[in-house]
Amino acid sequence: MTREEAWQLLTTYNKEPFHLRHAITVERVMGWFARELGYGDEADYWSIVGLLHDLDFEGWPEEHCQKSQELMRQAGVDERIIRATASHGWGLCVDIKPEHEMEKVLYATDELTGIIGAAALMRPSKSVSDMELKSLKKKFKDKKFAAGCSRDVIASGAELLGWDLDTLLERTLKAMQSEEEAIEAQAGALSA
Repeated sequence: MTREEAWQLLTTYNKEPFHLRHAITVERVMGWFARELGYGDEADYWSIVGLLHDLDFEGWPEEHCQKSQELMRQAGVDERIIRATASHGWGLCVDIKPEHEMEKVLYATDELTGIIGAAALMRPSKSVSDMELKSLKKKFKDKKFAAGCSRDVIASGAELLGWDLDTLLERTLKAMQSEEEAIEAQAGALSA
């Protein structure tokens, strides 16, 4: 599946700029992690999984990670992508446990990108570029901040990866900093 095909599928079921921006953010973060963790030859695959992970969330939030499997099968999407995207709902809405390192990264970083993105909006710069780990950790500990982002899932994801929480926070922040320009270029085009 090409990126263009994945984008076409995503935008068939998602119209909200907020959801599309999140999909782009997770896409770019997943590609960064693929390269960082030694899966550079699979970076496009990791990115497509990131782009499509919330395919059903806008239209069927009560069937999240379940309806997406049906929609992807109808579109002829590879079963590896279907399984990988669904696994980020493990323990919440599906019983598909993240097994591959890529699935674990998606599970661990999905909610975390939301917290980091929300924290960036609170900064004078509106950017992650000048955000420090210390500042992120403070926002992470404040359960009222970005309350919809599950700290339990993030902590569980770090554990699945065999990382401590600080390592996950630091690496995900670095990924978003490294990819911010590309995220902004793609997401900025949504409102143009």
